[in-house]
Amino acid sequence: MNSTSTPSSPSSPNRTNSAIGSTTDTTTGTTTVITNIGSLVTNDPSLGDESPLGLVLDAAVVIEGDRVVWTGESSKAPTTDNRVDAGGRAVLPGFVDSHSHLVFAGDRTQEFNARMSGRSYTAGGIRTTVAATRAATDAELEANLTRYLREALHQGTTTFETKSGYGLTVEDEARALRIAAAHTDEVTYLGAHIVSPDYADDPAAYVALVTGEMLDACAPYARWVDVFCEKGAFDGDQARAILTAGKAKGLHPRVHANQLSYGPGVRLAVELDAASADHCTHLTDADVDALANSRTVATLLPGAEFSTRARWPDARRLLDAGVTVALSTDCNPGSSFTSSVPFCVALAVRDMGMTPDEAVWSATAGGAAALRRDDIGRVAPGAYADLTLLDAPSHVHLAYRPGVPLVAGVWRRGVQVVRNG
Repeated sequence: MNSTSTPSSPSSPNRTNSAIGSTTDTTTGTTTVITNIGSLVTNDPSLGDESPLGLVLDAAVVIEGDRVVWTGESSKAPTTDNRVDAGGRAVLPGFVDSHSHLVFAGDRTQEFNARMSGRSYTAGGIRTTVAATRAATDAELEANLTRYLREALHQGTTTFETKSGYGLTVEDEARALRIAAAHTDEVTYLGAHIVSPDYADDPAAYVALVTGEMLDACAPYARWVDVFCEKGAFDGDQARAILTAGKAKGLHPRVHANQLSYGPGVRLAVELDAASADHCTHLTDADVDALANSRTVATLLPGAEFSTRARWPDARRLLDAGVTVALSTDCNPGSSFTSSVPFCVALAVRDMGMTPDEAVWSATAGGAAALRRDDIGRVAPGAYADLTLLDAPSHVHLAYRPGVPLVAGVWRRGVQVVRNG
């Protein structure tokens, strides 16, 4: 993990988010201590055992308003207004899911079933979701979005990024982002998901739309611009044009890069100082070196490989080279229909060569780095009080007990928004 800092944050991080819990009133001054924490992951080596996780045993955390104001040993915790006993269980930062596609309608069960059964299936893939999304009402799209946000929250996710990309018209892309922006500050314009079926015979005209009228309509709702740089989607020149146009409108790049084949995506991401290059399955040594010598995070999405039986990204290779790695769900209806970061942690440990410590760091601090944030993904003074309580004595249980619902409680911006059991 390289130590590149991530100093920036969204311009309006205090937006109330009804889907994943409301923010606290930071003017109250009410303080709460969570004490008797068996193992606390701070992600700050200066606060704990000097490992990247900054572990503190028999720990406590003090929250004031929506921020962490103190961490340390339980016996040294200051007096507070309220007290919560963690019962010897583990606490870690809320998961940061930095890559998802949650504004959509429809279902692709038949496609998944055919793929897993070894049968051919000729339905439209992403185009199937595009047709269903275009036909859905705003209320239907928002209801679907909030459903998956509730799922994610109950599995410990306190920050999420989500994209457009299933509308592929000016109106449908803009409304997807408008709906998403009501629930998160981490909104990504992905008009360049695939070439719209309406422009199948004229991809250049679609790129012109994505970089022109569509961008103009979408930029007010987004923080990020993304492109699927891949054979069959957008080549390197098209991707550069799309990302450069987005940057000119104040959006920062992210890139779907090197998922299905070797290509220019990763090095384009580094060239344009993209916050993340996502997927990173097919990499040359030059790609790995470029990532290691940049601020661009390699965001790995094991749910996609699980759901498609594709080749796993080599996380070990990236980590050993000094690349900053994030783990995310890629939650979408076609290739990774999971909202569970714990599941992705377990996959990364089992099939991608990561240690449990590395996987947890990547799902918290790594995700924050992929969003260029330093106010989330850690439990340290000044950070948002986004915490996950496990019904287990250690974060290692996320990989040790895969598939078990271990999240016992979640605090978001200082408010306990989930109590499981």
